[in-house]
Amino acid sequence: MNKLVLLILLSYCAFAQTPPGTIVAYEPASAERYIGSPSLATLPNGDYVASHDFFGPKSSEWQQATTRIYSSNDKGRTWRFLSEIQGAFWSSLFVQRGELYLLGPDRHHGTVLIRKSIDGGRTWTSPTRKDNGVLLTGEFHCAPMPVVEHNGRLWRPMETAHGPILQWGKRYGAMVMSAPVDADLLDSKSWTTSTSLLYDSTYNNGDFNGWLEGNFVVGKGGEMWNILRVANQKSIDEKAAFVRISEDGKRLSLDGFYPFEGGSKKFVIRYDSVSGKYWTLVNAVPEKYRKQFPQRSPSSMRNVLVLRSSSDLKTWQDEKVVLEHPDVLFHGFQYVDWHFEGEDIVFLSRTAHFDGKENAHNNHDANYLTFHRIPHFR
Repeated sequence: MNKLVLLILLSYCAFAQTPPGTIVAYEPASAERYIGSPSLATLPNGDYVASHDFFGPKSSEWQQATTRIYSSNDKGRTWRFLSEIQGAFWSSLFVQRGELYLLGPDRHHGTVLIRKSIDGGRTWTSPTRKDNGVLLTGEFHCAPMPVVEHNGRLWRPMETAHGPILQWGKRYGAMVMSAPVDADLLDSKSWTTSTSLLYDSTYNNGDFNGWLEGNFVVGKGGEMWNILRVANQKSIDEKAAFVRISEDGKRLSLDGFYPFEGGSKKFVIRYDSVSGKYWTLVNAVPEKYRKQFPQRSPSSMRNVLVLRSSSDLKTWQDEKVVLEHPDVLFHGFQYVDWHFEGEDIVFLSRTAHFDGKENAHNNHDANYLTFHRIPHFR
C-alpha cells in the first residue's frame, strides 16, 4: 500500500469517527439515554441557546423528563452547558420581548408547562400553578416546533394525546395554542386553545396512521395553517396535512393532504421575506436508498437532510443536500430546528453517528446534538 492510499484511508477513518458540524452534546449509546428534541434560540445579544431532552429506557421521559440547556457566545463554534431542568420534554425555546422561554410537556404525554429565564438559560421559573406556568393539564404531545408571532399573537401547534385510539399516531388530535404578545405568558388565562381534530381512519383516502408535530405557517393570502407530519399505513409517498386555523384561533378544519417529500418525519417550515419563499429542511429519501432498502418505510430513513424551498407551500424544489451518510441503519440527521441568520441558516440536529468506538443504537436513537450552518443559503 503506497503512502497516498494510506493517507486517504486514515483521513476517511478520522472523518467517519466524527459527526459533521459542531458537537453540542454527546451521550454514548450504551447509556440508553438518547438525545432528542433539539431547539435553538438567539438572545438579543446574539448568543445562541440550545436545548435537548433525553428519551429511551434509561431516561425519565415517562415520569419527569430531563432537558439540558447550552449556550454559545461565538456563533456556534463552541458550546457550554448551562443548566438541567426536571419536568421538560419535547419543548421549544423562544425569545419574546427579550426574555427566554421554554414551552412543552413535563413528560411523555404530559402536562404542558412554560418556564421563563431572565439570565440567558442559567436559571428558570418553576411552574406549580396555573398562574405561574401550568398551561394545560392532561395528556399532550408535540415536538419543539417554532413559536410564531402573527397578528399580535404568539402561535404554537400542539396535539392532544387522549385518543380516540390509544396507539401512537391514532391518539393524536391536532390543535393550536395562542396568546397575545403583550400578555403574561406564564398565566394560563393568557392562552387560547383551539378545538382539536382527532384521528379519522378515512383521512388521506384511508391511508392514514396519524398526524403530529404541526407547523404554524401563514400563507401569502394571510390564511393561517397548521401543517403536520403524516404517518401513512400503506403508501411510500410522503405527504403533509394542511389544517386551516380560524381567524380567532379557536377552530380547525382539514383542507387536505398534499405530496411532501420528507413529510413522514418532523420538519420545520419558515417564510423568508427576502426571497419571498418558504424554506424547510427535510429527511428526503433519494432513489438510491429506496432501491437499497425496498422494504423499509420512508419514515425510518433519516440519513439524508435536504434544503427545499417553495413559493406557495404546495410545490417544493430541492435546493441542496445539506448532510448525507451512506449508512441508513445507524446514522441520521433528524428533528432539525433552524433559523435564518442574515445570509445563512443555522440549525441543530439530533444526530445518530458512529463515535469512534460504537454506532448509535440505531438511526433514530441519537447519541449527538450537533450545530450546523448553511452559508449563503439563497
